[in-house]
Amino acid sequence: MRNGWDSLQACIPGGSSVPVLNKDQCDVALMEFDDLRAKGSGLGTAAVTMFDDSVDMISGIRRLAHFYKHESCGQCTPCREGTGWLETILKRMEKGQADKREIPMLEEISRQIEGHTICALGDAAAWPVQGLTRHFKGDIEKR
Repeated sequence: MRNGWDSLQACIPGGSSVPVLNKDQCDVALMEFDDLRAKGSGLGTAAVTMFDDSVDMISGIRRLAHFYKHESCGQCTPCREGTGWLETILKRMEKGQADKREIPMLEEISRQIEGHTICALGDAAAWPVQGLTRHFKGDIEKR
């Protein structure tokens, strides 16, 4: 990791489709299914992504939201519409143009996508956003 472990801000332990963990959780996390599930994330594909303290977490998760919006086939409404809304709100947050009232809206949209789609892409789009709002809400509010 660039600049060593002390510069760690967060990690996504199981590929882009699982919720992010903050540094405190990463310090004690075991890379196994049960421990990561207990921490509100997952092992997924075990493709670990590390974020040092130079990374803008909102921007990083917004990029993932863009990817999932692009990959949505558009067949089911929660994914087709929800992924677009996730990206739109995260873009406003990234630029500091969002209102604090949009944080609960972002959380609600992600919950409306999760478990309401034909395939798992909807869950994959929702979970990183849920991790962001769970662990980095203060960073969002500061903008």
